[in-house]
Amino acid sequence: MTIHKEGYASISIGFVIYAIINLLSYQFINHDLAQLIIFIVTTGLFLFLISFFRLPKRTHTKEADSVVSPCDGKVVVIEETVDPEYFKDKRLQISIFMSPANVHVNRNPLSGEVLYSQHHKGKFLVAWDPKSSTDNERHSVVIRHAKADILVKQIAGALAKRIVNYLQPGDQITQGEELGFIKFGSRVDVLLPPGTSVHVQLGQVVKGGVTVLAQL
Repeated sequence: MTIHKEGYASISIGFVIYAIINLLSYQFINHDLAQLIIFIVTTGLFLFLISFFRLPKRTHTKEADSVVSPCDGKVVVIEETVDPEYFKDKRLQISIFMSPANVHVNRNPLSGEVLYSQHHKGKFLVAWDPKSSTDNERHSVVIRHAKADILVKQIAGALAKRIVNYLQPGDQITQGEELGFIKFGSRVDVLLPPGTSVHVQLGQVVKGGVTVLAQL
């Protein structure tokens, strides 16, 4: 397991804060138990920060007509909806909630050409709120596959304040490669053509780049 590049700055800042808190504790708190508690709590928080940016080694699924999960998390929505942003018609939406404990790198669900890549400013509602898909800070990408165009939407949550996306229109992308990163809890929506064969169910835990969500 390695640390994702998006975590270098956050971990460095976190370490400085961790060191300062414990130095001040050693200098100004004359109570061994209190010093120990502060050390244990701050160490736990710092280790959690490191774990958030972990990048585990995995064997990614490579199936040409399969839509692979773009992130780790739990499937919270499988429903037909109307996309107001790009397609302007009915789509099958699969939404995955990412808790702060999940791996937060996002991956391309299939290979193809990027047609659209757009960041939208917005609110920071909790990620499981249905309105988060359209009201929250988000970044949308449309990928053209040989069989269909799909939209992948990275959505900020109440804790997630920064969305990173690496794709630009015209890019030729490969299934399983990095699409972007969302910091500190979030959600990813995948919008598919109506009638697409879905291979997951509500409440199912999925792995980014591994679990097949649907078949085109």
